[in-house]
Amino acid sequence: MEIRSSFNIKKIVNWHSKYKIKDMKKILLSLAVILTISMSAQDCSDLFISEYVESIHNNNAIEIYNPTASSIDLAGYTINRYSNGASSGPESWQLGGAIASGDAIVVGNGQMDSVWISTYWSLPVDPLFYSMLDCYCAGDYDANSTFYFNGNDAITLEKNGNIIDIVGKVGEDPGESWTCDTSGGFTSVNASNWNWIQERWWTKRHTLVRKSSVKQGITQNPILFNPTLEWDSLPDATYTQLGQHTCDCNTPSSQPSYCLSTSIQSNSKVSYIIYPNPSTKGQQVIINTQEKIDIVEVYNVLGEKIITEESNIILTKKLLKGMYLIKIYFKNGKSVTNKLVVE
Repeated sequence: MEIRSSFNIKKIVNWHSKYKIKDMKKILLSLAVILTISMSAQDCSDLFISEYVESIHNNNAIEIYNPTASSIDLAGYTINRYSNGASSGPESWQLGGAIASGDAIVVGNGQMDSVWISTYWSLPVDPLFYSMLDCYCAGDYDANSTFYFNGNDAITLEKNGNIIDIVGKVGEDPGESWTCDTSGGFTSVNASNWNWIQERWWTKRHTLVRKSSVKQGITQNPILFNPTLEWDSLPDATYTQLGQHTCDCNTPSSQPSYCLSTSIQSNSKVSYIIYPNPSTKGQQVIINTQEKIDIVEVYNVLGEKIITEESNIILTKKLLKGMYLIKIYFKNGKSVTNKLVVE
């Protein structure tokens, strides 16, 4: 719909003399209704970011929610990191799989080993955090750094290269974090009191959950990013709400979602498949790979090692229903970590 801003005053006077004021009010009311319907037509029509986690030890994740009435194929959707005020050339993570109506998936950092990077150790993520992820990067900064974001990196959800949601502001470096400080333009750049501004951080060392009243993403880069408008802030390292979202679109999930990278992984040039995954109690879980396996270890979500195998077969008869982490050590010195679900 095109709304022109130019007016012909002569036509307005003639129109006014022809119609009564009462009729004019009815027409204006009808026009307002049409405009409201037009402006809200995009509500509940596409995916948006429903949760954001930025925490210590690379515990970073993005939750994506489907508010529509149908399952959405994730082909063509990407999560992108615009680092330190960059306005172009983001690190990009291609999504795969599908999100059911009213459901959410969680994508995050999958680094499960300590890695030496130039001058410091990059530490592994928390096993409890890892168990909440549906998809995850390989945990290799050089391979893809999308989920190594900090509080000053803008994150976008894009569809076929077009932005359909943003956390932060692309092209702006807010200092350490975007904040709730109106005097600083919602950034920490000009803060004179470090302790004072830390208390106002929102995108650093916080979990952000989208308000239930939000029904669509931010498609235009904001002039100012005020996180308090659409987000609720939770304390650092809060993971309990990952994988579920409450939205006024009110679209209950009717079928399972899935993310392609949970069962097929390529990490540090090691390719493997774990199947069946999910498995049922008593089934044999097979690790199919061309690499020679040294040791396979299975951990519960508390980080306790409960199984050690020297073959590509895991026996699940001793496992309770739940989520587990499989760590595979290869003869060539490489290792990978994956999630196993026992139903």
